[in-house]
Amino acid sequence: MLGLPVQLQMSDEQEAFREAIRRFIETEVPLSKVRDLYGVAEGFESAWWQEAARLGWTSLFADERYGGGSLSGGRVRDAVILAEEIGRGLAPGPFLPVNIVAAAISRGGSDEIKTELLPALVAGEAVAVWAFAERAGRWTLNGLEAAIDRTGDGLLLTGAKHYVEAADNASHALVAALCDGLPTQAIVRLDGPGVAVRRGRSIDMTRRFGTICFENAPVEPAWVVGEVGQAAEALHQQLHIAVALQCAELVGVADRTLDFTIEYGRDRFAFGRPILSFQELKHRIADMVQWLEASKALAGALAEAVDEGDADAGRLAHTAKAYIGDKAARIVDDCVQITGGIGVTWEHDIHMYNRRAALLRALYGSPEEHKEELYCLLEATVGAST
Repeated sequence: MLGLPVQLQMSDEQEAFREAIRRFIETEVPLSKVRDLYGVAEGFESAWWQEAARLGWTSLFADERYGGGSLSGGRVRDAVILAEEIGRGLAPGPFLPVNIVAAAISRGGSDEIKTELLPALVAGEAVAVWAFAERAGRWTLNGLEAAIDRTGDGLLLTGAKHYVEAADNASHALVAALCDGLPTQAIVRLDGPGVAVRRGRSIDMTRRFGTICFENAPVEPAWVVGEVGQAAEALHQQLHIAVALQCAELVGVADRTLDFTIEYGRDRFAFGRPILSFQELKHRIADMVQWLEASKALAGALAEAVDEGDADAGRLAHTAKAYIGDKAARIVDDCVQITGGIGVTWEHDIHMYNRRAALLRALYGSPEEHKEELYCLLEATVGAST
């Protein structure tokens, strides 16, 4: 059952958190700064990221013993508030991968991993990334091909991970691979032997991606996250968190784009009237508002389901990404059309939102892929009941 939109469920403390995030983004990384970061190789500044970390951007999923903690006890519900504001302001920084790694380590990492890595992640002094997808770009467990092989000396990792956000800025990677044919996760140092990082391309103004290649890279047994061959449940949980944060960010992207497009439509005159007074545009705006409100409701419901460990969280994650990934991108595309010729120029801000929406639509599975996964789930459910 769908919950209310996240915005209607916030406590006073969460509302204050949201306002603090918005002020910080508007002050420290306004859109003019985002434009400047397009030419910066890393896509963000280390000093700024450490300041964001002090405001709680990196601590929401981390173990409390190592500086983590959430506002409400609902880690995903708190994180999606932040993710939505990141979308509204197109804020830079490796927010999603760092939090996924922190969540994984806090849940299944050894004390050695937690002690060495978590404090640095929480402080914004280190970046760790999630290396999951491979060449085919499938964000599913059955797409894993990288392998961790047992040898007389321990464990060796071989394979390549693609579309890794912030790969070039990271010191460690949480790698999903197969060991004895079963899903396994391990933390690997990216400056170690047998590891090569290749910088990739991105259409986004600040998000950077890369490919990480492993060739018999040593994996320390103590740095396996959870048990060898027992990572399936954790990987599904991490994917659900990633999709929840991503959907909330898409909501922020679409919401802000629609806001300034409506402002433009009220000020832009044609035939002596504001263009938003024309019936055709009224209908289009009404459609977009409807899509946006439904997206907010789905994003809120997904965050709640993941926090509560709901058995339907996977189904809801597929539903949310299939709907929000499609509708948010359509909202931004429609806003480009409403702004007319200026909307396709470099000088207008809308292209930056269009870039972020297109990127988020593709990462962690496209809407089409999530529809396919949802169909398979429904087919299996129907088959089991007959």
